[in-house]
Amino acid sequence: MNTCTVAGIDVGGDKKGCHLVILEGSRAFRPPATKTPQEMLQACLEYGVEAVGIDAPCQWSVEGEGRLAERELARQRIFSFATPTRKRADENPARFYQWMFKGEEIYEVFSFSYPLLRSREFQGERVSFETFPHAVTCALRGKDGTSAKEKRRQRPKVLEDVNIDVTGLKSIDDFDAALCALSARYLLEGQTYAYGDVKGGFIHVPIPSPTNT
Repeated sequence: MNTCTVAGIDVGGDKKGCHLVILEGSRAFRPPATKTPQEMLQACLEYGVEAVGIDAPCQWSVEGEGRLAERELARQRIFSFATPTRKRADENPARFYQWMFKGEEIYEVFSFSYPLLRSREFQGERVSFETFPHAVTCALRGKDGTSAKEKRRQRPKVLEDVNIDVTGLKSIDDFDAALCALSARYLLEGQTYAYGDVKGGFIHVPIPSPTNT
């Protein structure tokens, strides 16, 4: 597999925060001082990152329609949080969707240097795109037996199975960001499947090579 430098971002609200992991060859690591979207962007530029996988919706839902990408994944028994309209998210009294607003901010900050991929195919320019760790895990180890409840065991194993050194990663958030980075590497190789459409945004998930199935 291509050894180009890629990155992944696990997105959380103010309490959990966001985690950037860079995948450089076989090494996955968290650069220091990368708490804000601006700091994460600067790190990606400094390390020569080519693609950034982001674990947050790239588009809000359309009223009455939802997002095609999420429906398609659900038909594959891969479930995610349903993305509401921006208005509904803003009106949520529990502020549950705060992390989605943080994701929106990240896409915006990255938009000039890493424009959002708005097509099924990678065109060879620096990009950001939506992916998410549970779908990556299902793709690379198979849906049968893959469970979000077992993520602390299964997700690091997925990375180790493709010869990624995870000794510098400490938390499940780090591992999730690394899986997003791994998805970016598959994207650059032309080995991702894009769920969704232009209207609702695409979610890119790895297509495993025969040695990973």
